[in-house]
Amino acid sequence: MKIDNSVKQLPGIAPVGEGQARQTTAASGTAAPARESDSVELSPLSAQLKDIEQRLASAEVVDAAKIAEVKAAIAEGRFKINPEVIAEKLIDAARELLSGRRI
Repeated sequence: MKIDNSVKQLPGIAPVGEGQARQTTAASGTAAPARESDSVELSPLSAQLKDIEQRLASAEVVDAAKIAEVKAAIAEGRFKINPEVIAEKLIDAARELLSGRRI
C-alpha cells in the first residue's frame, strides 16, 4: 500500500507559501501574519523523530534474502508445511478480531 504524502487543500484555507508563516489567534480564529520576532524551537526529540522517519522511508519492506531462502527450500523439498500450526494461527487471529468487536 502506498501512502500519499501530499497535503489536501481544505476549503476556505489559503495555502501558505514557502518562507511565509501564519499564526492563528485563539480569540478570533483568524490568521495573522507572523512577526519577525516570532521563533520556533524544536526539541532534540524532533531531530530523533526525523531521523527515524528517514530510516523507515529508506528501509526495505520485503526481506529478499528470506524470500530466496524459502524459494530454495521449496525447490529442494526441504520446506515443510505444518497445517496444525497454520490452523491455530488462523483461529487465534479470528479470536483476536472478534474480541475487538462490541456486539
